Amino acid sequence: MNDMRLIERDSTMKDTKISARGVQVWYGDTHAIKDVSVEIADKTVTAFIGPSGCGKSTFLRCLNRMNDTIDVARVEGDIRIDGEDIYDRKVDPVQLRAKVGMVFQKPNPFPKSIYDNVAYGPKIHGLAKDRADLDGIVERALRRAALWEEVKDRLSAAGTGLSGGQQQRLCIARAVATEPEVLLMDEPCSALDPIATGQVEELIDELKENYSVVIVTHSMQQAARVSQKTAFFHLGDLVEYGETGQIFTNPQDRRTESYITGRIG
Repeated sequence: MNDMRLIERDSTMKDTKISARGVQVWYGDTHAIKDVSVEIADKTVTAFIGPSGCGKSTFLRCLNRMNDTIDVARVEGDIRIDGEDIYDRKVDPVQLRAKVGMVFQKPNPFPKSIYDNVAYGPKIHGLAKDRADLDGIVERALRRAALWEEVKDRLSAAGTGLSGGQQQRLCIARAVATEPEVLLMDEPCSALDPIATGQVEELIDELKENYSVVIVTHSMQQAARVSQKTAFFHLGDLVEYGETGQIFTNPQDRRTESYITGRIG
């Protein structure tokens, strides 16, 4: 009932990209996600907020089947991207993760050159016909990640030699190089200084022109700055979901209000 109301409140949303129904996640005996239903729009930034351990990152990892890599994890329910059931046995998780890119909390460039970091995904997925084609893909991805001008003269240098903010933008370039349709970001700025955070936030705003972006953030200020839709999680429940401005200024659930005003969290 509560979940259906959440969906209905947002049923005016255009171009739904991701549709989740009755999603439950267990880690062993721990019930981490409880009957979550939500629709996420295309070409929109959607923020997941809530206290630590509330389930927001766990739910994010359902969207590209990263929980498959955890032995004790069990996922139930229905998650569809463009109407396709991503948990169908016919779906290859590796191909899914090319379509649903992910950027993690800490920058994690491969111990390879800047060029090879970005070229890795297109190579293994066979997206480039030849070296010239690959060069174009790498340049386009680095431009999308607002990094090209800073690294174009040292593409053979190690990606691990970049600053923290540059490394995170390199990871974003790596994620977008496979031409995904969805970009998941799990607290992408938590390890960055304020200047690098500002650069990544500007980039997120630009990325929504081409992708459905879903960001988990512990910072309510960041959610307010970068997102158009916000989902508030608490103790494994999706408590409230709607327009970001409405969630922050006129929340419908007392738990949301308590979290935003600092009484819980």
